[in-house]
Amino acid sequence: MSDAADLVQGTLELLILKAVSLGPLHGYGILQRIEQLSRERLLIQQGSLYPALYRLEASGALLTEWSTSENNRRAKYYRLSEAGREQLAAETERWSRVARIMSAILRVTEAPAAAGQA
Repeated sequence: MSDAADLVQGTLELLILKAVSLGPLHGYGILQRIEQLSRERLLIQQGSLYPALYRLEASGALLTEWSTSENNRRAKYYRLSEAGREQLAAETERWSRVARIMSAILRVTEAPAAAGQA
């Protein structure tokens, strides 16, 4: 999509954790869920997704299990571990804080006086 937003660096793992928090998914299902949740405004490339999944799995945030997908293929399914739930909560709070700060900055209409200037 031409108006799809680019991801801010570091947010992909948060989006993956959120998607998986809603239920176990295989890799392509995670891509689809993120697109659905964003109403097709965020499009994730598979080349970005899988390295992030491997990082989250290696860190213990995601647990995996092999199963059969809806199209009858063997697929690796991801689900949140307890550490993943904690990471999701912490990253959600951190992202919310940054969003509030950015929103406040973007609402400023004139530069504040510099310290020491009258």
